[in-house]
Amino acid sequence: MQIREAFIEDAEEACQVLRRSIVELCELDHGGNTDALDLWLSNKTPRNLRRWITESHVFVAAEEGVILGVAAIDNSGKITLNYVSPGARFRGVSKALIGRLEARALEFGVRTVTLESTATARGFYLSAGYEELGPPRLSFFGKGLCYPMGKRLL
Repeated sequence: MQIREAFIEDAEEACQVLRRSIVELCELDHGGNTDALDLWLSNKTPRNLRRWITESHVFVAAEEGVILGVAAIDNSGKITLNYVSPGARFRGVSKALIGRLEARALEFGVRTVTLESTATARGFYLSAGYEELGPPRLSFFGKGLCYPMGKRLL
């Protein structure tokens, strides 16, 4: 598996990874609610992904030319994306992507990384050294909770 910066040409395939991950792996968060899914998926488009690739720090995990995961961090150190293809779950893809995001944050002088975790990913982030930064709150799509989290980098 290779972790690399995303290219504009990755947008279509990476978008499919995002969408499949949300639909298939995040049921704990959306509960199969069509309205919640539609809202969550509404900005997960190839067009937006191309914009994010040019405006942010987007990385992909790839193996034999196939994208297995997509993650992004902004200049403030906020992780804005971290999604894995359903077929690549529990293979260390998210862990490798988070490691790369943290390294990028350090490269531009950020010492604390933050994110808003889904209920699905909460345990993963806790095991990766992230701490909750306050009480959970209602997710942006109105179903389930999101967990503000952060990690102080060395």
